[in-house]
Amino acid sequence: MSAVGKSGACGAMLEEDPDQTYENVLAEIQSFELPIEATLRSVYDDQPNAHKKFMEKLDACIRNHDKEIEKMCNFHHQGFVDAITELLKVRTDAEKLKVQVTDTNRKFQDAGKEVIVQTEDIIRCRIQQRNITTVVEKLQLCLPVLEMYSKLKEQMSAKRYYSALKTMEQLENVYFPRVSQYRFCQLMIENLPKLREDIKEISMSDLKDFLESIRKHSDKIGETAMKQAQQQKTFSVALQKQNRVQFGKNMHFNDRIPEERNEVELKRAFEEEDENEEEVLTVQDLVDFSPVYRCLHIYSVLGDEETFENYYRKQRKKQARLVLQPQSNMHETVDGYRRYFTQIVGFFVVEDHILHVTQGLVTRAYTDELWNMALSKIIAVLRAHSSYCTDPDLVLELKNLIVLFADTLQGYGFPVNRLFDLLFEIRDQYNETLLKKWAGVFRDIFEEDNYSPIPIVNEEEYKVVISKFPFQDPDLEKQSFPKKFPMSQSVPHIYIQVKEFIYASLKFSESLHRSSTEIDDMLRKSTNLLLTRTLSSCLLNLIRKPHIGLTELVQIIINTTHLEQACRYLEDFITNITNISQETVHTTRLYGLSTFKDARHAAEGEIYTKLNQKIDEFVQLADYDWTMSEPDGRASGYLMDLINFLRSIFQVFTHLPGKVAQTACMSACQHLSTSLMQMLLDSELKQISMGAVQQFNLDVIQCELFASSEPVPGFQGDTLQLAFIDLRQLLDLFMVWDWSTYLADYGQPASKYLRVNPNTALTLLEKMKDTSKKNNIFAQFRKNDRDKQKLIETVVKQLRSLVNGMSQHT
Repeated sequence: MSAVGKSGACGAMLEEDPDQTYENVLAEIQSFELPIEATLRSVYDDQPNAHKKFMEKLDACIRNHDKEIEKMCNFHHQGFVDAITELLKVRTDAEKLKVQVTDTNRKFQDAGKEVIVQTEDIIRCRIQQRNITTVVEKLQLCLPVLEMYSKLKEQMSAKRYYSALKTMEQLENVYFPRVSQYRFCQLMIENLPKLREDIKEISMSDLKDFLESIRKHSDKIGETAMKQAQQQKTFSVALQKQNRVQFGKNMHFNDRIPEERNEVELKRAFEEEDENEEEVLTVQDLVDFSPVYRCLHIYSVLGDEETFENYYRKQRKKQARLVLQPQSNMHETVDGYRRYFTQIVGFFVVEDHILHVTQGLVTRAYTDELWNMALSKIIAVLRAHSSYCTDPDLVLELKNLIVLFADTLQGYGFPVNRLFDLLFEIRDQYNETLLKKWAGVFRDIFEEDNYSPIPIVNEEEYKVVISKFPFQDPDLEKQSFPKKFPMSQSVPHIYIQVKEFIYASLKFSESLHRSSTEIDDMLRKSTNLLLTRTLSSCLLNLIRKPHIGLTELVQIIINTTHLEQACRYLEDFITNITNISQETVHTTRLYGLSTFKDARHAAEGEIYTKLNQKIDEFVQLADYDWTMSEPDGRASGYLMDLINFLRSIFQVFTHLPGKVAQTACMSACQHLSTSLMQMLLDSELKQISMGAVQQFNLDVIQCELFASSEPVPGFQGDTLQLAFIDLRQLLDLFMVWDWSTYLADYGQPASKYLRVNPNTALTLLEKMKDTSKKNNIFAQFRKNDRDKQKLIETVVKQLRSLVNGMSQHT
């Protein structure tokens, strides 16, 4: 609250009740709220004698507070007096305790003087004892040093350098450090380097001889190591097939060998192992490593191990570069690859032996670096040379060599994952070579096929076909011999070749250390490539060949249908090989359905094209006399030949799926109708008589009769006849000459001549008009002819007006 506010408030209170107001003012002063100037001012300014009354109230308030203070002091005074009394009593006890503590401290000080004197005597005795012990120890150290140095002199005199180096090493590492502070030791130390230099020069020639030895024996070492790896691999595979259990890392998948053959192979593997047990050679049998051991030890003792290591590694890297350099014609034969691999294996087998029997000459980091360098070079060489291989058998042999090479070096601890990655690249190349080879096989099969159903005369021939191709038809089984399979001879041959392709692809997938799921995926993908690319391309090329006729195309469609149905048996065949169920989520499906479906669609399209071409050939034989006055009374010969041809062709189509035959029939009728219409409207045809129209009508009637005879079953009602509806309405219009109806009903949905285009009718009518003029030059005086001519001209004018109106509307 502000000062002005407070002053006003106090003034108001004084006017109401002075006593109560003074009480409030005193309470406000005692609350220590600052400032109190406004409060005091309100007391003095508001009423007369306010000061005196306020002071009385203030004195009374002070007296009340004094009484309260006095009561408080009287209340606590007795406790204060008691506390003082207690302190006085404690002072006496504290003085006594101080005297006792002082006396105890003095006694302890007096007792400790004797202990200090005795302790100093003990320290002096211990120092003397330690000095005596030190002298004895030093003498004991010096005597062995002198004895060892004397022994060193004797070894140098006897030219036992290795023993001398060992003695020098013991002196330097064990004895000299103990007595290095003595002068005689320094003299000995200064003499040792001279002795070492003499010994050092002797060891280098041993290393050079060793390097030359391992260079000469690399081929033999590699061949032996790979042979041992192959024997171990053969034994492991045979054991795996016998027990049906996978052991270790190096497992190989092959379900094509019967169980009886597994037992034979296992027995043979044991026999071969027993026969070759005494003949197994190790790297120590082929190379004497003792020179390098001695040389390495001497350099190690001399402290110049780094020089020895650098020289050894430098020379070995040079040898590695020579080993990794392939011959230019290596890709021509498998022996070239084998020589290349044996040299590399021999080199790294030696390095691995050196790594494990020596300490520090080569390290794991060094061998890994050398192997990575060599591996990059090997992969580049194999990638370059394998690209020249076009024979799948050579690629397969190369793969087996790479697997053996990788397994051998993996057994020595070298990482070979990149080699197996390379094998996947080579696998793609192998598949490409297989695809090219099988493309030729498929072409030969198609060339040799007669494209007719397979005839069967007895049960044996029936079983032979069934054993080659999974065909099931209860109706055919019930038929008596002789009978025919619906497919041609190429179908079982193609099915067998697809299985052979799967076998060939499986050969490459074996021994790649891959799971059954991965092998299953590889087989399915390569088979899909065979179906979707190679076989599909061969089928499409076959379909497009000019000499393939309608009958052959029909048989091709039938063949593709049965091949498509056989795809599920191919999937079962792969499943039996890999033991991977088709219901597995990640199992790749065969794309035979789409492959044969595309080929079938292409064949169907080719059938439609060739059928239309054949119709065009017959239509080109048409020889109408467009100016004839009367029709012949029978259909044209070319048209009857065409209908007979179509009947025979559609009989062949009975083996096709219903929709294909119906589509072909409808397409043929529509194309024939279009060709006949184009013949009437041909721009080169200038005149046409009513007799020609009547003759043309006879031909169309034959076409309609053919359509109504249901040449292909499955059409509903007169669906096929509708192909000729445009011709029929046009000819009816001219035959009946019902132009008034046509013009009156034109554009109406229920018009009798709804399919007749005014432009078409105008074109044909103008050709008939010109013919009428030419033929009736001398008959123009006859009233009927004049009326007909006028009618034609009138209709022509109306049709032109109708056509022009349509053009403007458009």
